[in-house]
Amino acid sequence: MTQFNFIIKAKENLARTGIVSTAHGEIRTPAFMPVGTAGTVKGMLPESVAATGSDILLGNTYHLMLRPSAEIVAKLGGLHKFMNWNKPILTDSGGFQVMSLSKLRKITEEGVKFQSHIDGATYNLTPERSIEIQYMLDSNITMVLDECTPYPATRQDAESSMRLSMRWAKRCKDAFVEREGYGLFGIVQGSMYEDLRIESAAALQEIGFDGYAIGGLAVGEGQEIMFEVLDYTVPQLPQDKPRYLMGVGKPSDIVGAVARGVDMFDCVIPTRAGRFGRAYIDHDELNLKNACHTEDPTPVDPTCDCPCCTNYSRAYLNHLFKADEMLGPILLTWHNIRYYQRLMQRIRDAIEAGTFGEFANSFGV
Repeated sequence: MTQFNFIIKAKENLARTGIVSTAHGEIRTPAFMPVGTAGTVKGMLPESVAATGSDILLGNTYHLMLRPSAEIVAKLGGLHKFMNWNKPILTDSGGFQVMSLSKLRKITEEGVKFQSHIDGATYNLTPERSIEIQYMLDSNITMVLDECTPYPATRQDAESSMRLSMRWAKRCKDAFVEREGYGLFGIVQGSMYEDLRIESAAALQEIGFDGYAIGGLAVGEGQEIMFEVLDYTVPQLPQDKPRYLMGVGKPSDIVGAVARGVDMFDCVIPTRAGRFGRAYIDHDELNLKNACHTEDPTPVDPTCDCPCCTNYSRAYLNHLFKADEMLGPILLTWHNIRYYQRLMQRIRDAIEAGTFGEFANSFGV
């Protein structure tokens, strides 16, 4: 059985490229994780997601505990088998979704009590229950349950929230079942307060985790503030453990975060954009619904090797979206995920070649 570990292959200043080894395979870093919230990347077959170059997917504790339930997924052989994905899976603990989706939530020292956004049923999600659910899902990377501090937050609220999350992190570590090839990540909180971020990072290292995530960003603060938080937070994290920036982001966000030492990312942007007719290319975002594409015979991105770009024109994509055909979102989602994975490969190659600084400059970060 493969040990869960992280090996750095090359570095350029703070940027680094490496390999995370898990029981279900290797993750090349810097890595982007397409979001498969409910056990599926919307509009994509798992084989298609693998073909984009994705090494790992993200699933979600909150959504999967509500339906079909962790117990059913476990009974059917775990999330890998359930969704036909034999590569690594990371599961978010559900803390963000409890904050953003659930009704009538009440947070206490014990955990969070909330009503489902689906049917109003009441659930109790404690640190121990979150870890249990992720174990039943057979997640390769389990995330601790934390309170996602809203933005903006007063210092008092941010401090109280962060320290609650640190107490929950210790309970998650105590509840986690150690297995070869499986890891548990802590989450740094503290809002936009430097001393709170430093305190949080120190508290997590004292507990000891297999990787460290930076939470509470991409919540409306803007890129400049996000980079400032990374500038003083990332240096507080261990050099020999993977670092994961949660919920980020646009291409320039990712490039700038890699320059600051981040290794892993996830975001709904490429899949959501694809469903709404938007395609990512370098330094731009195209809206294929716009009339200017009605008679355009060129591909979305001539440099891209995805099926959307090699087989179809912008005019055809424009037609599909105007006709409300499901193939439009499927093709653009495929392109966007492939664009992100090509971006990550270019980042990895640039770090190995010692040219990442120039690459980052081309993105304005």
